[in-house]
Amino acid sequence: MSDKKIIAVLGSTGAQGGGLVRAILDDPDGPFTPRAVTRDAGSAKARALAEHGVDVVQASLEDENSLRTAFEGAHGVYVVTNFWESMAANVELAQAATAARAVKAAGVAHVVWSTLEDTREVIPVSDARVPVLQDRYTVPHFDAKAEADAFFRDSGVPTTYLRTTFYWEGFTQGSGPRRGEDGRLVLMLPLGEARLAGIAAEDIGRTAYGVFAAGDEYIGKTVSIAGEHLTGAQFAAAFADALGEPVDYRPLTADQFRSLGLPAGDELGNMFQFYVEGEHDFVGARDLDLVRTLNPRLKTFGSWLAEHVEAVKPA
Repeated sequence: MSDKKIIAVLGSTGAQGGGLVRAILDDPDGPFTPRAVTRDAGSAKARALAEHGVDVVQASLEDENSLRTAFEGAHGVYVVTNFWESMAANVELAQAATAARAVKAAGVAHVVWSTLEDTREVIPVSDARVPVLQDRYTVPHFDAKAEADAFFRDSGVPTTYLRTTFYWEGFTQGSGPRRGEDGRLVLMLPLGEARLAGIAAEDIGRTAYGVFAAGDEYIGKTVSIAGEHLTGAQFAAAFADALGEPVDYRPLTADQFRSLGLPAGDELGNMFQFYVEGEHDFVGARDLDLVRTLNPRLKTFGSWLAEHVEAVKPA
């Protein structure tokens, strides 16, 4: 029997959890071994993990008993929920509550909960400038996670609250530079002159590994993370370097962005308005030196972009 401590990882075939599983595997002499928790143990990604010797367990955030079984005997659990699957804050809240009960029942020594700020502390729902979403939220995928912090806190489970941020992978999904009618590349973001705290999705899991490796140091604490803080103009300059041609930054207002008719446009417009108006505290909470201590391989935007340049190239 191995004397390594088991870290059970929700979202193990996704961006965040996958990063944590790989971080554990990349440290074969370290104290941990991963247990990949997935809804479909037969998926290609789950089978690939099993082929690397990872213990793969099937469980669902909709099935508390399956989670209890998946967490049994684990030293630590990484809990992440995915708002974008259901697009419903009440579903995400229910999933987080189920996970909190399951880790409590399993007697886990350390939980890292992937969470975010409550944007209503900056833009309350009474603010007529932004639409109220899902009855009581400004940015549901932020605010519901912030509300769910209480499930872990009130349960008494030893928890680290890992506050994440904008994934640079978003630039591979249509929000990167586009070619204008004049042939020039344009980056349109509703950021004004504000800095955006961004991170490579892989680095979220890798930083979580550093939190687990630190033992009890971060239990009961909030760790806010990012890879780099950049303005829209700095993003455009980085894209220009990577793509080998000029990229113009064209800031939009949040209202202009919301009026584009994009999927989840109100949600994302409100989110960017929060990034701008809450910039001081949001960026200030994310100490890059601390994150680098937890994750020495932390990528800058430039290093991430070098690896993903083909995915962000405009048509």
